[in-house]
Amino acid sequence: MPKSQLKRTMEGAFILTIASFIAKILSAVYRVPFQNLVGDEGFYVYQQVYPIYGLAMTLALSGLPQFISRIVAEEPDPLKSKERLQALTPYVLWSAIGLWAMTFLFAGPIAQVMGDDQLSDLIRVVSFTFLFVPPLTFYRGMFQGNLQMVPTAVSQVVEQLLRVGVILGAAAAFQQLGWTVYQTGTVAMMGALVGGLAAWWILSYYSRQINGKRLSLWHKPVTSTGENTAVLSASLKKRFFLEGGLLTIYSGYLILFQLADSFLLTNALEAGGLTAQAARISKGIYDRGQPLVQLGLVVAMALSSTFLPTLTKYLMVKNQQLFEKSAKMYLRLTIGIASASAVGLAILLPYINFALFKDGSGNAALVLFVFSIALMATIQAYQSIQQSRSTYTFGLIAAGIGLLVKCLSMWPLTASYGTAGASISTLLGLGATLCCFVVSEQRRAQSSINRFWYEGNYGKKLFICLGIMASVLFLYYSFVAILLNGPLTHRLQALLFCLGGVGLGGAAFIGAAIKIKLLTIREWLLVPFGKKLLRRGEKHEIR
Repeated sequence: MPKSQLKRTMEGAFILTIASFIAKILSAVYRVPFQNLVGDEGFYVYQQVYPIYGLAMTLALSGLPQFISRIVAEEPDPLKSKERLQALTPYVLWSAIGLWAMTFLFAGPIAQVMGDDQLSDLIRVVSFTFLFVPPLTFYRGMFQGNLQMVPTAVSQVVEQLLRVGVILGAAAAFQQLGWTVYQTGTVAMMGALVGGLAAWWILSYYSRQINGKRLSLWHKPVTSTGENTAVLSASLKKRFFLEGGLLTIYSGYLILFQLADSFLLTNALEAGGLTAQAARISKGIYDRGQPLVQLGLVVAMALSSTFLPTLTKYLMVKNQQLFEKSAKMYLRLTIGIASASAVGLAILLPYINFALFKDGSGNAALVLFVFSIALMATIQAYQSIQQSRSTYTFGLIAAGIGLLVKCLSMWPLTASYGTAGASISTLLGLGATLCCFVVSEQRRAQSSINRFWYEGNYGKKLFICLGIMASVLFLYYSFVAILLNGPLTHRLQALLFCLGGVGLGGAAFIGAAIKIKLLTIREWLLVPFGKKLLRRGEKHEIR
């Protein structure tokens, strides 16, 4: 790949990273006042239905747009590219309508299986988000396939802003108007519809500005090359359900685990001896971990959305050496960032929990849960690599094994150990999926991708960097305790402590990584602000 294109790819990753970071910050921020205003039970009501919204947004924001971006990247001829998109239109459209109809019509039975009949209205409202999937998918996929990340980034941020505004308005109404937690949750879910409409308009606006017109794919395609339309459609249909479906599963894999929690967790807690009310409150406390994990996954997911077309292009020109080099780079960057995020959050979690959510309830479960950041990010990286090779069947098997392990282990672990058991079941499920990918890559002939862990002693160096960061943070804990002559007792104190810990822990990890050369110079230059970090590191070494 030319250097200019690689630079453009990484700039795209940076743009999506910033946009995703802003969106996830908003997602984390709104959950704090929302939980503070409506309590753990109100938070439970919202989070029980949230995975359905999450699946719709996975389809419209990451899963299908990444698939569409690959279709666009594969075909340099704009006319042929549009023909392919037109052939895909009915499959995306009818899949979205089918998901909406199934969720809307069966809202009552779904709520019953979740163990709470009063959730049915929320489920009906959130079902309409599936209808936004077709337009958002094609717009974002088209832009990303051409390495134009700004439209996706802007639409994502505005969508979140409006959704958060509606959610916080609902929480305020709960306080002022005396709404029930179910009424509040129903109105809060309407924020997804407002945000979806705004995102659609913004993407349409960018299309008119860049291409001079809105994207129009709703008429029968006419091929310019005389290619048989039926053959083209059949080929793309297979790819849509196999490739697009698999990519969507992994883009929203953690959301599928959350959906399993929605169906099983409260029921398992009741089986373990809790009352229905106590089980719902415990589920609300357990769900505090979701925004923290989402935040930790921001960089990994942004890298994935931009590296997939890059890896595909290398394979198209049959440059195996560059492909493996890029894949190893992708794994090193992803695992390094995700591991640092997971360990740092786990150490700071008790204070983050107290600062954001009023108390330290559920600390054990939440500390365990945040380690899913490292596992999920690594799974996503391996899946992107296999997806770029057009390898799909094994990915489906690995996803099924992980979900099966999660569901089979969750009931006994949760009934015995409460929400900590649910966190362990998530880690076991993700661990099983990751093992499948590692073993599959190891057995692949002439593949050296797994060797990234040993090349340059990367694995050993990573553990050293994580150990240094952890040591610095624990020393920071002790220093603050001595300074305050006891533990932190006020939320503002805890928040300031956490912010200081994030800065100190991040600086310790980066400093150690530069000192022991965790990444190559080229890899550092691909990291946002990597050049400045290297310069500062060199200055410290000279001193």
